[in-house]
Amino acid sequence: METTPAKDLTLESEALWRTRATAWELLAFSLRYPDAELAGAVASDEWAEAAREVADALGLALPEGFAGEPAPAGGHAPDALLRSLRAEATRLFVGAPDAACSPYEGVWRAADDGVQALLFVNPHSMEVERFVRSCGLGRPEGTNEPLDHAATECELLQHLAMLEAGIAAPADGTGPADLPGGSPAAAYAAFLEEHARAWMPRFAERLAAETREPFYCAAARLLGVMVG
Repeated sequence: METTPAKDLTLESEALWRTRATAWELLAFSLRYPDAELAGAVASDEWAEAAREVADALGLALPEGFAGEPAPAGGHAPDALLRSLRAEATRLFVGAPDAACSPYEGVWRAADDGVQALLFVNPHSMEVERFVRSCGLGRPEGTNEPLDHAATECELLQHLAMLEAGIAAPADGTGPADLPGGSPAAAYAAFLEEHARAWMPRFAERLAAETREPFYCAAARLLGVMVG
């Protein structure tokens, strides 16, 4: 009986973790406040192509027609698209008085608990902050946003996948054994189960239903298969 050399299995595993890291990086990029880089990638279909590639590499089935029709020759107008994306991101994720689709884990899980969500100080947001800090990370300098934002949680999963793939260095003073569970893979699995999958499937479903922008519907569908 033929066996797969251990070296080949290691390379396959590293490739899988690299692809996971790329998928989470793409999702974090998608769920942050839109900038010119995002608008350009969406307008040219570069974003949709990247999403299909990572989903295919991970064996994930995206819904039929998940990103709509390809951009026409020459692409869409990025400037106009950026204005539209920013208006929609504000309506969806900020809103007044309430966001149409809150991007914060604490808001969703407070609703599950039947209590009012308070950013930063609700138990679930604080659990995320403790988890992030146990990974040697913290709030980026110059920002004052809760760490349970969907994009930030995607960035944490990206970081842990990169550590497991061996393409990122641990944070200063933090070795693999210091991570939750004692390894990047264990920390990744714990955060995915205890946090991301506790609310992101519902967030993705509502985002797809609420948005008026095809891009956010596509981003929601990609997130849905990643946490499904």
